[in-house]
Amino acid sequence: MCEVENVVEKDPVEVNSISRYKKREQAFILSFETLFSDTEIDELADNAVDGNDEYMSDYAIMCAKGILANAEEIDALISKNLKKGWKISRISKVSYTLIRLAIFEMLYVEDVPVSVSINEAVELAKKYSVPDDSAFVNGVLGAAAKEIGNE
Repeated sequence: MCEVENVVEKDPVEVNSISRYKKREQAFILSFETLFSDTEIDELADNAVDGNDEYMSDYAIMCAKGILANAEEIDALISKNLKKGWKISRISKVSYTLIRLAIFEMLYVEDVPVSVSINEAVELAKKYSVPDDSAFVNGVLGAAAKEIGNE
Protein backbone atom coordinates (compact mmCIF):
# COMPACT_ATOMS: atom_id res chain seq x y z
CA MET A 1 0.00 0.00 0.00
CA CYS A 2 1.13 3.56 -0.60
CA GLU A 3 2.80 5.61 2.04
CA VAL A 4 0.71 8.55 3.16
CA GLU A 5 2.29 11.80 4.15
CA ASN A 6 0.47 14.15 6.45
CA VAL A 7 0.26 17.09 4.06
CA VAL A 8 -2.42 19.18 5.70
CA GLU A 9 -2.53 20.46 9.26
CA LYS A 10 -5.81 19.61 10.89
CA ASP A 11 -7.65 19.79 14.15
CA PRO A 12 -7.63 16.31 15.82
CA VAL A 13 -11.29 16.66 16.77
CA GLU A 14 -12.22 17.50 13.17
CA VAL A 15 -10.21 14.55 11.81
CA ASN A 16 -12.14 12.08 13.94
CA SER A 17 -15.53 13.56 13.16
CA ILE A 18 -15.48 13.08 9.39
CA SER A 19 -17.35 10.03 8.11
CA ARG A 20 -15.81 7.34 5.93
CA TYR A 21 -18.35 8.34 3.25
CA LYS A 22 -16.99 11.92 3.27
CA LYS A 23 -13.40 10.63 3.14
CA ARG A 24 -14.35 8.45 0.17
CA GLU A 25 -16.05 11.43 -1.48
CA GLN A 26 -12.85 13.45 -1.01
CA ALA A 27 -10.84 10.57 -2.54
CA PHE A 28 -13.21 10.55 -5.50
CA ILE A 29 -12.78 14.29 -6.01
CA LEU A 30 -8.98 14.13 -5.77
CA SER A 31 -8.83 11.15 -8.12
CA PHE A 32 -11.21 12.81 -10.56
CA GLU A 33 -8.97 15.89 -10.67
CA THR A 34 -5.94 13.76 -11.56
CA LEU A 35 -7.67 12.80 -14.82
CA PHE A 36 -7.46 16.42 -15.96
CA SER A 37 -4.29 17.69 -14.32
CA ASP A 38 -0.68 16.67 -13.89
CA THR A 39 -0.64 18.42 -10.51
CA GLU A 40 0.67 16.29 -7.65
CA ILE A 41 -1.96 14.90 -5.29
CA ASP A 42 -0.46 16.68 -2.29
CA GLU A 43 -0.82 20.00 -4.11
CA LEU A 44 -4.39 19.17 -5.17
CA ALA A 45 -5.17 18.41 -1.51
CA ASP A 46 -3.63 21.70 -0.40
CA ASN A 47 -5.63 23.56 -3.06
CA ALA A 48 -8.83 21.88 -1.89
CA VAL A 49 -8.13 23.02 1.66
CA ASP A 50 -7.42 26.57 0.51
CA GLY A 51 -10.51 26.69 -1.72
CA ASN A 52 -13.02 25.01 0.57
CA ASP A 53 -11.67 25.85 4.01
CA GLU A 54 -11.99 22.13 4.79
CA TYR A 55 -9.18 19.71 5.54
CA MET A 56 -8.40 16.81 3.22
CA SER A 57 -8.35 13.45 5.01
CA ASP A 58 -5.32 11.20 5.01
CA TYR A 59 -7.60 8.44 3.75
CA ALA A 60 -8.56 10.47 0.67
CA ILE A 61 -4.94 11.29 -0.09
CA MET A 62 -3.87 7.66 0.42
CA CYS A 63 -6.60 6.41 -1.91
CA ALA A 64 -5.85 8.96 -4.63
CA LYS A 65 -2.13 8.12 -4.49
CA GLY A 66 -2.88 4.41 -4.39
CA ILE A 67 -5.12 4.59 -7.43
CA LEU A 68 -2.39 6.31 -9.41
CA ALA A 69 0.31 3.94 -8.18
CA ASN A 70 -1.78 0.87 -9.06
CA ALA A 71 -3.62 2.26 -12.09
CA GLU A 72 -2.40 -0.42 -14.47
CA GLU A 73 -3.70 -3.29 -12.33
CA ILE A 74 -6.95 -1.48 -11.49
CA ASP A 75 -7.61 -0.54 -15.12
CA ALA A 76 -6.89 -4.10 -16.29
CA LEU A 77 -9.50 -5.39 -13.85
CA ILE A 78 -11.99 -2.77 -15.06
CA SER A 79 -11.37 -3.64 -18.71
CA LYS A 80 -11.77 -7.33 -18.02
CA ASN A 81 -15.18 -6.74 -16.41
CA LEU A 82 -16.73 -4.45 -19.00
CA LYS A 83 -19.37 -5.78 -21.38
CA LYS A 84 -18.08 -7.12 -24.68
CA GLY A 85 -17.15 -4.30 -27.02
CA TRP A 86 -16.74 -1.73 -24.25
CA LYS A 87 -13.47 0.06 -23.54
CA ILE A 88 -12.49 2.27 -20.62
CA SER A 89 -12.52 5.30 -22.93
CA ARG A 90 -16.29 4.83 -23.34
CA ILE A 91 -16.97 5.15 -19.59
CA SER A 92 -17.86 8.58 -18.21
CA LYS A 93 -15.03 10.10 -16.20
CA VAL A 94 -17.20 10.16 -13.07
CA SER A 95 -18.08 6.46 -13.32
CA TYR A 96 -14.52 5.55 -14.23
CA THR A 97 -13.16 7.36 -11.19
CA LEU A 98 -15.72 5.79 -8.85
CA ILE A 99 -15.03 2.31 -10.21
CA ARG A 100 -11.28 2.84 -9.80
CA LEU A 101 -11.76 4.01 -6.20
CA ALA A 102 -13.95 1.03 -5.26
CA ILE A 103 -11.60 -1.47 -6.90
CA PHE A 104 -8.64 0.14 -5.13
CA GLU A 105 -10.46 -0.35 -1.82
CA MET A 106 -11.35 -3.95 -2.69
CA LEU A 107 -7.75 -4.79 -3.51
CA TYR A 108 -5.75 -2.71 -1.04
CA VAL A 109 -7.87 -1.55 1.92
CA GLU A 110 -8.41 -4.48 4.26
CA ASP A 111 -10.79 -2.85 6.73
CA VAL A 112 -13.43 -1.91 4.13
CA PRO A 113 -15.85 -4.71 3.17
CA VAL A 114 -16.31 -5.19 -0.58
CA SER A 115 -20.05 -4.59 -0.25
CA VAL A 116 -19.40 -1.21 1.38
CA SER A 117 -17.02 -0.16 -1.42
CA ILE A 118 -19.63 -1.08 -4.01
CA ASN A 119 -22.56 0.54 -2.18
CA GLU A 120 -20.70 3.78 -1.54
CA ALA A 121 -19.54 3.98 -5.17
CA VAL A 122 -23.14 3.53 -6.30
CA GLU A 123 -24.31 6.25 -3.89
CA LEU A 124 -21.62 8.64 -5.13
CA ALA A 125 -22.62 7.84 -8.74
CA LYS A 126 -26.20 8.80 -7.87
CA LYS A 127 -24.93 12.09 -6.46
CA TYR A 128 -22.40 13.03 -9.15
CA SER A 129 -23.57 11.37 -12.35
CA VAL A 130 -26.61 10.67 -14.51
CA PRO A 131 -29.21 8.17 -13.23
CA ASP A 132 -28.17 5.19 -15.39
CA ASP A 133 -24.53 5.40 -14.30
CA SER A 134 -25.21 4.08 -10.81
CA ALA A 135 -26.51 0.78 -12.26
CA PHE A 136 -23.50 0.62 -14.59
CA VAL A 137 -21.08 1.21 -11.70
CA ASN A 138 -22.85 -1.46 -9.66
CA GLY A 139 -22.65 -3.98 -12.50
CA VAL A 140 -18.96 -3.49 -13.23
CA LEU A 141 -18.05 -3.57 -9.54
CA GLY A 142 -20.17 -6.66 -8.91
CA ALA A 143 -18.38 -8.50 -11.70
CA ALA A 144 -14.98 -7.30 -10.49
CA ALA A 145 -15.78 -8.34 -6.91
CA LYS A 146 -16.61 -11.87 -8.07
CA GLU A 147 -13.32 -12.06 -9.92
CA ILE A 148 -11.35 -10.74 -6.96
CA GLY A 149 -13.05 -13.31 -4.73
CA ASN A 150 -11.99 -16.12 -7.07
CA GLU A 151 -8.29 -15.24 -6.99
